[in-house]
Amino acid sequence: MVVSGAGMIGAVHAAAIRAAGGELAGVVASTPERSARAADEWGAPGRYPDFAAVLADDSVSVVHVCTPNALHVGQAEAALRAGKHVICEKPLATTAADAERLTGLAREAGLVLAVPFVYRYHPLVREIRERRLRGEFGAWQLLHGSYLQDWMLSENAMSWRVDPADGGPSRAFADIGSHWCDLVEWVTGVRFTTLTARLGTTVATRPAGTGASFATTGEGPRVRVRTEDVATVLLRTDGGVLGTLAVSQVSAGRKNRLWFELDGSAASAVFDQESPETVWLGAPDGARVLVRDPNHGSAEQRRLSRLPAGHAQGYADCFNSFVADAYAAIRGEAPEGLPTGEDGVRSARIVEAVLTSSASLTWVDVDPAPTAPVAPTALTALESTA
Repeated sequence: MVVSGAGMIGAVHAAAIRAAGGELAGVVASTPERSARAADEWGAPGRYPDFAAVLADDSVSVVHVCTPNALHVGQAEAALRAGKHVICEKPLATTAADAERLTGLAREAGLVLAVPFVYRYHPLVREIRERRLRGEFGAWQLLHGSYLQDWMLSENAMSWRVDPADGGPSRAFADIGSHWCDLVEWVTGVRFTTLTARLGTTVATRPAGTGASFATTGEGPRVRVRTEDVATVLLRTDGGVLGTLAVSQVSAGRKNRLWFELDGSAASAVFDQESPETVWLGAPDGARVLVRDPNHGSAEQRRLSRLPAGHAQGYADCFNSFVADAYAAIRGEAPEGLPTGEDGVRSARIVEAVLTSSASLTWVDVDPAPTAPVAPTALTALESTA
């Protein structure tokens, strides 16, 4: 297994490879020097000067794409065409058309294409989903929540994600709002069919480049911000249920708070990613807090509970479980809930609908309208029988 990309998420993938029992053969970064430095830091034996060298190495069966968003399509496609399975960071692509093309390519080649919507792997998320499958919540009445961070709160904070050329046309929603939508759709069993969204940029300019000059001198050139810091979305499901979502990368004190409440006709459930060891379950006669426990609950909660109750699990455990399931799929197994290329396509369509709605100030359909069949002309009818 090789990791492409030496940033924070690349390091998370490298650790998950080993936790899943895989062999980290090497890492390839933006330059040969950075590749070698990351390989030393991560203890990877391979030294790849560029991505072409990874593709040429027949001993590499899986490529983890952890590069800036604009590079995902090219690297994932090249790896798939080289006969390698791909685990590609989200977004799978910055357009739905590209995501569909990649997913079709993987399907035709019989290769695994997995996308790390890893919040599915919190054991108590699985518990809520199983209770929904058993009918415990009844018909959904309202789905609501938020995904809040503060890492872009400072006007001097900067990242490659801010530039649409590197990160794509959406930042806050594509980066974290996409996680919320994937998780809520998967847990509840609904599909969001229409939405109306508004995007906002609260910091008008940010440091050019990496912002290193601001970190040392507080001075330097600034650029206009062309991606959103915040988003609000009103959603409607295929069954007509309403949902609301607030997304922010500028909410002080919120580090990675993915929160949802699912309100049903018989019961409700609340999950907070920053406190993943418990969920709140509501009923007409009261409420209770359920604690993660490998000795109780659904089979999936027990499977993903790597530690005894009271020994906190978190994001890294989710990632490790996701990678382990991706490798199980490569071995021909069918693990429950593995997010694949199809989920990447779904996410890309929601992102595009959000962008379209914010620009047009209208309700927008998430799924493309089916194309009406075209009646054959006399000429095409003759051609079909030739």
